[in-house]
Amino acid sequence: MNTIGYARCSTVEQAESGLGLDAQALRIKAYCTLKGLRLSEIITDAGVSGGKPLASREGGRRLLDALTNGSAVVMLKLDRGFRNAGDCLTTVEKWQHKGISLHVVDLGGNAIDTQSAAGRFMLVILAGAAEMERNLTRERTRSAMAVKRSNGQRIGTVPYGFDLNADGKTLMTNDAEQTIIEEIRQLRGNGVALKKIADSLTLRRVRTKTGKTTWTHQAVARILSRTT
Repeated sequence: MNTIGYARCSTVEQAESGLGLDAQALRIKAYCTLKGLRLSEIITDAGVSGGKPLASREGGRRLLDALTNGSAVVMLKLDRGFRNAGDCLTTVEKWQHKGISLHVVDLGGNAIDTQSAAGRFMLVILAGAAEMERNLTRERTRSAMAVKRSNGQRIGTVPYGFDLNADGKTLMTNDAEQTIIEEIRQLRGNGVALKKIADSLTLRRVRTKTGKTTWTHQAVARILSRTT
């Protein structure tokens, strides 16, 4: 069986969460080993939003082009490959006619595959439940933002180099982070590549705004875009 893994992450996920490409690849490989699937390759999309259809992503197009009758696709979570439940189910139905199966390593804490009728049934149920949870989360977030707005509180993340004042509305300078920003600007001004700057900060275990000690070139670029 031609088995192809697929991993996707947005810029923020790659920099600050456990859903980076390397983490996804490890889980995909472990799943294939457990299930006795011969994994031919893992196709990736880095810095790509989950809102883009699979066919409009560079890696997504490669995946679709690589699929043949009887292939299997393995991804860590449903939202790595599809925009929503409807997009997923429509795609899986098309794949089913070609004998292509989908394996999701973690869907609501369960591993499923669409090789069997039971697996396809579980996909419908769990995909719908996952989308409902996402919609509920969006509604709760919008409600929370509305309350903050009505109270005059700041909405959005606090940028690197600043902290939120006790009033919850205004920002104050973080001197230690401002020093790092100045260092980043100087290095970039001297022609140092973004990745080398990120690697240097990681090596020195400088903390990001979220407390991580791993930096990416995208995180450095975001800081520069706000301060230059």
